[in-house]
Amino acid sequence: MIAIPLPFLTARSAQTPLCVGVKTQPEDFVVEELPLYEPSGSGTHLWFWIEKRNLSTFDALRKLAQALKKRPADGGSAGLKDTKGVTRQWLTFEHVAPDLERAASDGKLDLGDQLRVLRVTRHANKLKRGHAGGNRFEIVLRAEGPEATANLRAEAERVLHELHRRGVPNYFGPQRFGRDGQNAHLGRLLVRGETDAYAEAAQAGGLRGPRARDKKLMNLFVNAFQAELFNAALARRIPEIDALWDGDLAFLHRNGAVFAVPQAAAEQPRCAALEISPSGPLFGPKLLFPAGKQEAIERAVLAESGVTLEDFGRPEAGRQPGARRPLRVPLLDAPRIESAPEGVRLAFALPAGSYATVVLREIVGDAAVSGAPE
Repeated sequence: MIAIPLPFLTARSAQTPLCVGVKTQPEDFVVEELPLYEPSGSGTHLWFWIEKRNLSTFDALRKLAQALKKRPADGGSAGLKDTKGVTRQWLTFEHVAPDLERAASDGKLDLGDQLRVLRVTRHANKLKRGHAGGNRFEIVLRAEGPEATANLRAEAERVLHELHRRGVPNYFGPQRFGRDGQNAHLGRLLVRGETDAYAEAAQAGGLRGPRARDKKLMNLFVNAFQAELFNAALARRIPEIDALWDGDLAFLHRNGAVFAVPQAAAEQPRCAALEISPSGPLFGPKLLFPAGKQEAIERAVLAESGVTLEDFGRPEAGRQPGARRPLRVPLLDAPRIESAPEGVRLAFALPAGSYATVVLREIVGDAAVSGAPE
């Protein structure tokens, strides 16, 4: 298992408060999904715009499925949202009974205190993973006393200005890896085909029987291992994250296309404008490698991992094909920083698949982010 420190893009400031509260109250962390497209209003699939509070997306799907007399596996979502905090996102189910549809529209479904339906509409298809344009965050950081709060605001303004100019390192956040990196460890065992060792480690972590063999959960573990290796590659590129290298495979943020960059100087103006960014590896048998210095980084990370590209194609690993992911992402609009009675309020938006915790750690450091409840 690769365990490395993740370098910061922005220089650390001595003025950063030593004690910052992150996610101390659910309202301190509000996430709203930005849809890739709007539901049409007609079709056999019901779309539920829900608000959940200190509840995982999996548990929200389970509660809604139970109320609608459906299986959780039949539900759809564009992605997983943070458990700790207040989050709003779309969930979908098909062929819901008319009386239950009316109950959902009227806010009369029995969903408990942590989940409520804000809106119901229809569409022709199920919502699938990846069908989100991004997420908007409103986050309160708490510091004790006027001086600490003023220092915190100054640091937030400095860091967010730099991230808006250079882009946000596209690290996978700590929530991807589970407690003590266990998700990535389980994923590595699956990629290596060590099923007995996987079963033993899963049981030690509290997963037994059918739950440990759940295909979606196993896929999550393998994705966590891919994420760990991506982070390792990104960590080696951080000092020049906003500069293209000869041989890079550039990621076009507008549509996700990837193309080769034989001569970096020709494309650097587009990189400086955050239209394109260098990309990194999500390893798999069909991964397209770059050339030059970035290829050397990626092949070194793979060699150090103790697995091969072909290992990711195992049935136990979910036959991961491999893909490219941008090494940085733009903030989708200009960030806002405001003083609030509780501390400092931040507002910013990120593309789907990127992590607000990566932005927060640039401001408050690893200790405050890792200490925040998930």
